[in-house]
Amino acid sequence: MTLTTKPSLEQAGNDRSAASTSAALESLELLKGQKSVTIHHNGSLYRLQATKLGKLILTK
Repeated sequence: MTLTTKPSLEQAGNDRSAASTSAALESLELLKGQKSVTIHHNGSLYRLQATKLGKLILTK
């Protein structure tokens, strides 16, 4: 007979964060002083725009 245990919530959270680690970019690096920038992704163009309230909007 084999006993199996479920990972604790803490272990599961640590596993997910390690697996989903990605490079973080500052929005200032992307926008380079502009209000918006165009991003080409999978054959489509997207617009990343900073609002007056400091939020980001991504539109296709």
